[in-house]
Amino acid sequence: MSDDRRAAVLGSPIAHSLSPVLHRAAYAELGLSGWTYGRFEVDEAALPGFFERLGTPGELAGAWAGLSLTMPLKRTVIPLLDAVSETAASVEAVNTVVFTPDGRRLGDNTDIPGMVAALRERGVERVERAAVLGAGATASSALAALALVCDGEVTAYVRSAERAAEMRQWGERLGVAVRTADWERAAEAFDAPLTIATTPAGATDALAAAVPERPGALFDVLYDPWPTPLAAAWSARGGAVVGGLDLLVHQAVLQVEQMTGRGPAPLAAMRAAGEAALAARAS
Repeated sequence: MSDDRRAAVLGSPIAHSLSPVLHRAAYAELGLSGWTYGRFEVDEAALPGFFERLGTPGELAGAWAGLSLTMPLKRTVIPLLDAVSETAASVEAVNTVVFTPDGRRLGDNTDIPGMVAALRERGVERVERAAVLGAGATASSALAALALVCDGEVTAYVRSAERAAEMRQWGERLGVAVRTADWERAAEAFDAPLTIATTPAGATDALAAAVPERPGALFDVLYDPWPTPLAAAWSARGGAVVGGLDLLVHQAVLQVEQMTGRGPAPLAAMRAAGEAALAARAS
């Protein structure tokens, strides 16, 4: 097998992705000088054609190591794969494709174990209950992670009855006891030992004033700009905060290890590269 190998991140929009920064930092630390990691703007309609252009199984085995997938491709990719891990199947979302030596396409989801690892790094091993803000694709991954760290009920704060029903269905599927509540009551989430905010930028800004005197832990999946008003208020009150960069780095560590077959991936170097890139954007 050639030492020159390719990997890339696909999505739309993709220009903002930090994945190239993280993966390239890992390659440098691991001494993989012949490895490259690119970025491709690919939407749902274009994804099948992109896979066709990658080549035959034999060509894949000699060139492509793997792909990272971001929105909106995590579900679209599944029919294009030869096999999907139990973790990815549990939430019907693939963020990692690894090409085997014989060119097979294997799908996995490193977001879920990445969430668990990010929480544990900040001292959150187990909680008796939790809250989730939002009900999109990231929220289902959050429920899957909570299935591994939460012993009791999860309350999901959502904006519609349809979203509420979806979250309860995900809870049943993942073995998590999910109760739903209206978004107007979202400040009540902060009574839980762990709150996971999965909403888009700006959605939780108005909640910053409601952070209690002694908050539990907050996992805010955003990373740019950082800190969010909610995360800043949380830190000011002395609560533990896990950020989106923590998640991004931990899930990328797992991707690097799967794609390269080398490990452990250099977590510290990858995080430092991500922090530097975000700082450069801010300036």
